Parts: sequence; structure tokens; C-alpha cells
Amino acid sequence: MSQQSSKQVKSAGKNINAFVLIFCVMIVAAILTYIVPAGEYERIEVDERTIVNPESFQFVEQSPVGFFQIFTSIHSGMIAGAGIIFFVLMIGGAFGILKATGALDAFIVAITKKLANKELMLIPALMLFFAVGGTLMGMSEETIVYVAIVAPLAIALGFDSIVGFAIVSLGANIGFLSAVLNPFNVGVAQGIAELPTFSGMGLRLIMLVTFYIAGVIYVYRYAKKIKAQPELRYIGQTGNTTALNQELKLETRHKWVLIAFLFNFVFLIIGVLKFDWYITEIAGVFLLFGILIGFIGKLSPSSIADHFIAGAKDIVGGALIIGFAQSILVIVQDGKLMDSILYFASSILNQLSPAFNAIGMFVVQLFLNFLVPSGSGQAALTMPIMTPLADLVGVTRQTAVLAFQLGDGITNSIFPTAGVLIAGLAVAGIPYTKWFRWVLPFVMIEIILGIIFLLIAQAINYGPF
Repeated sequence: MSQQSSKQVKSAGKNINAFVLIFCVMIVAAILTYIVPAGEYERIEVDERTIVNPESFQFVEQSPVGFFQIFTSIHSGMIAGAGIIFFVLMIGGAFGILKATGALDAFIVAITKKLANKELMLIPALMLFFAVGGTLMGMSEETIVYVAIVAPLAIALGFDSIVGFAIVSLGANIGFLSAVLNPFNVGVAQGIAELPTFSGMGLRLIMLVTFYIAGVIYVYRYAKKIKAQPELRYIGQTGNTTALNQELKLETRHKWVLIAFLFNFVFLIIGVLKFDWYITEIAGVFLLFGILIGFIGKLSPSSIADHFIAGAKDIVGGALIIGFAQSILVIVQDGKLMDSILYFASSILNQLSPAFNAIGMFVVQLFLNFLVPSGSGQAALTMPIMTPLADLVGVTRQTAVLAFQLGDGITNSIFPTAGVLIAGLAVAGIPYTKWFRWVLPFVMIEIILGIIFLLIAQAINYGPF
């Protein structure tokens, strides 16, 4: 066994299985249903959105989750996460067909040769692309597709799976949390807070630049380190492209496959921006183009089906983890803890001095994102409470929205309940616990930067314009 392989085996042994980690959290959540008083807010419909009535909270009869319910919640979680689970499996299947044509490997070899001695410049360029996508159109689920391309490309260029995944995931997440024009978090939150849509973007644009520079430096430094010490690379568990045949030629059929694949993205972007497509339509587009690509790549119908199954099989573990993570939310909801947690958090915030209220809101949103990883969902749950609270404690509504978007966005890079994160890690072949250790220092940097921007917002009386 090579030194590199030996190191990877030892590293793998230190990683706690993600299923074990999530199951432990499920047990803790179930225990809390016996300790934390149950409570509920009344839900009301406003502009076709279901939000909470902030003055309607009341304690209700305790609803503890029993031992057997922990296990039944897994099935319920799978059902709740079915949309993203099947989306991930269909994307994996489509990429299985693409890989079988040989076009992706040929493309990676060609790019590797063209970027000889310039590969580090790929990091800021691609991270900018994904940051712009995240900040303008809330790019999230779409990143899973790009991970399947960028991760093997990063390996072929002498980096590793972590670099490839970080370029895509951190890039898009930096854009998402800065939210210059993101309709899925700031757009919804400002609507609930009765602020002009996308107002206050000047400060958010400065945030985008700051977080982008911090992200590029973090990934760039790691990339340089593993370039200098190749034995530290982590290739991932779903494949090793370092063994690609460097004589592989980009043939005509490969080019037609890649052109079709490019049209797939054009079609997808038009659908998302013009027709409000979401994961159901995106999955359908990838399946359609996957089949077309298979025929262009001269695969038989049976071979297309076989490679679709093989591609889905490669990421089935990540798909299942999404369901397990959803089970935590099922337990919290069944135990009627969600609204109680929100009520107690808002009560504590009400006792803080005005100078720290914005930071307190930020901390609350950070932890609530574990339970509600959806940006629009968290906005609908928390902003009806945070908005009047902000008025009472001397925080502008725009600052309250800023606290929400930072709290909602930053921890998407680390919380296992974020389905897109887990699915992307599965595609890149990176264990969750390994990624957690790698990204934790950067998340702490983001939290510090977030606090600084909130203090600035408080100091300038951050308003709607």
C-alpha cells in the first residue's frame, strides 16, 4: 500500500460515520421533548405565505417522543426529504451516463493540459462564478451538479476533493449569505419585515466582496499546501481521477456530448429564471439530457439504464443521510419544540442591551438554521417575531433582516441538516466529519465577520436605502 493510501485509510478510521452522528442528535432531540415545555404559535396566511402570529404563543400539553418514535421518525424523515433525495439520485444517475460516454474524462484531461502551471488561478475564478450565482439567484441545489464536475477536475489538477467541493460549495454559500439580490432569503425576509425588496444592498455588496476574499484566501492556502505536500491530499471515496489516461483524446463525439451538456445548463437557467423551476423540473431536465447524451455518446438503451443505476448507486449514501437529517426535524416538530425554542429565544433577546440585540438575533438565527435549513422557511418562521422585537429593542428592521440572512447562510456550510451540503459531500466522496473539521475554522471566521458587519449596521442605523 502506498504512503498516500495508508494515510487515507488511517484518516478514514478517525471519521465518525455520519449516520451515527445524526442518530445521536435524534436521541438528544427526543430527550428534549421530555424536558422543554411544548408550545405553539398560531399560523396565518399572508401573501400566500404561512407565517407565525408573534402574539399568539401559548404553552400546550407536553408531547414527548417515545423510544419507538425515534425509529419511525426515520421513515417520516425520508418522506419529508423525498424531494431532495430523489433529486440527488436522478442527478447522480444522469452523471453516471455522462461519465460512461468518456466525455467528462476527456474534457478534464484537456483542461488539465491547458491549465498547466496556472491551475491555482482556477480557484478565484470559479469561486467568483458560484458566488455571483448564489447572491443573484440563490444558487443552492444546483451546486450538486457542479460538484460532480469540479471535484474530479480539482483532483486531476493536483488538488483534492476538498478543494473541488469547497470551490463550489463555499463559493455559492458566500453569495447566498451575502444575498445582494437573493430572492429566497432576503427577498422573503424583507417582504415580511415590510421593507422595500432588495433595499440596503450597498452594505450587502461590501459583505459579498469581504466574504469572497476571505473564502478565496482560505481555499487557496489549503490548495497551495497540498500542492507542496501531495501526501496530504484527500481524493474522496467515489472515484480517483488521478489515474486518468493522459493520452485520452477529446474526440468529436465527446465534443457533441459536452455541447449537449452545456445546452442542458442553458435550458435549466432559462427555466429557473423565467418559469420558476425547482428541483422537480431540474431533475427532469437532467434525466432528459442524460438520455440524449447517452445516445450522442453511442451508448445502447440498456447501457444508458445500467449507467444511470450505477451513477445513482454512487451517491445513495448521501441521499439516505438527507432523510436521516430530516428525521431530527420530525422529532422536534412532533415534540412541539420548535415554537417553544423560538419563544424562549425571543424572550432572552428582549432582556439584552440594545448594543447586543442584533448580535443576539444573529446567534438565535444561527442555531435555528439547524432545525430549519430552508432560507425562505426560516424567514417565514422567525421574521414575524424578530420584526416587532427589533422595533421594541432599538434595532432597525433592516439590521434584523441582516442578522437573519447571516444566521441562515453561514451554518449551511457545516450543519448536517442542510440536505444540499450532505448531497454535495456524497457526490465528492467526502465524509461529513472530515469536511466539518476542515471547514470549521472558516465558519468561525465568517461568524466573526458577521458580527463585525452587524455592529457596523447598528452603528450606522442601517435602514431601507
